[in-house]
Amino acid sequence: MGGALIFERRDSVGRYQVCVYAICKNEEQFVDRWMDSMSEADRVVVLDTGSTDATVEKLRARGAEVTVEVISPWRFDTARNRSMELVPESMDICVCTDLDEVLRPGWRELLEEAWVPGAGQATYRYTWSFNPDSSEGVVFWYEKIHARRGYRWVHPVHEVLAWTGEGRPGPTVVADGVQLDHHPDPSKSRGQYLPLLELSVAEDPEDDRNVHYLGREYLFRGRWDDCIRTLKGHLAMPRATWRDERAASMRYIARAYREKGETAEARNWYLRAVAEASHLREPWTDLAMLLYELEEWEGVLYFTGQALAITHRPRTYICEAAPWGSLPYDLRSIAFYRTGRMQEALEAARAALKLEPENERLRGNVALLEREAAGETPSPA
Repeated sequence: MGGALIFERRDSVGRYQVCVYAICKNEEQFVDRWMDSMSEADRVVVLDTGSTDATVEKLRARGAEVTVEVISPWRFDTARNRSMELVPESMDICVCTDLDEVLRPGWRELLEEAWVPGAGQATYRYTWSFNPDSSEGVVFWYEKIHARRGYRWVHPVHEVLAWTGEGRPGPTVVADGVQLDHHPDPSKSRGQYLPLLELSVAEDPEDDRNVHYLGREYLFRGRWDDCIRTLKGHLAMPRATWRDERAASMRYIARAYREKGETAEARNWYLRAVAEASHLREPWTDLAMLLYELEEWEGVLYFTGQALAITHRPRTYICEAAPWGSLPYDLRSIAFYRTGRMQEALEAARAALKLEPENERLRGNVALLEREAAGETPSPA
């Protein structure tokens, strides 16, 4: 026979060998839920980085292989790489998750159906946050499933997989149906993020992604001038060409200017964001929100209309929850009311309530507008 045979390692029933690996510290509250969801894997290995609660004991009791090792100085990439070293070489597919994440049942079969010989990574659906009513918030597609060899984690925080093997990495497959949900501990501090991001940018100042993240972190911390300076720097970088992320930087700059009370600058930057990525709902909705605060109702109607005309939700992390929830309809309802168009206001209010049925304010607005039709004169909130 001519040619060469390509063999994939399989177990006795012909499956790929799959290993879940993770890092953790003081997460005993998540152990049982996490182990239940990861039980479809052949192996589960965990690097505990210094728990003082019962995390290690509970993981071992559930069958995880746990190594305890303190990482100092702390870096997420160092910890991830050390945890990946614990994965046996005999494994075909590595699944990196955290203990506050849950894979929905059936993920193993769906992953194997998607995987192909020589594949490098798999992309799958990830719900990063949930709304108070338990509906999905921020949703995007993740790529933390990968082949056993040829990859390493890079960057002290917001770490990503980098190909370090020979030649080119294998293709990324789409694991349709694989769903990972994030249910974090809201009391957990993110205080370490800022110094690690500053370190990451210092180590690799040409990495546009981390400059963007650093500017966003300054926004979260209320450091408006640092946010503006950093994100303007991001926009000037030669490699900062992804329009979605560029538009996000412009929106964050606009938000910082709003917080500084510089409304005209904020409007200008929101308009730039719209021009940069008109295919996204986020810049249209942000600008509509600014005009709502300024009581420029026709502008609110125009920009919410443009947002709602976009019906394809992107698969990237840039996609936020609010523009795909009740907010555009809510703003639209109020703007219709303020311009005397009662029927349109009621229709938009009902559309908003349909997307967020447990929201008491939205329910009240619908009721008020319905009473308006009966001759009363309410004022939607």
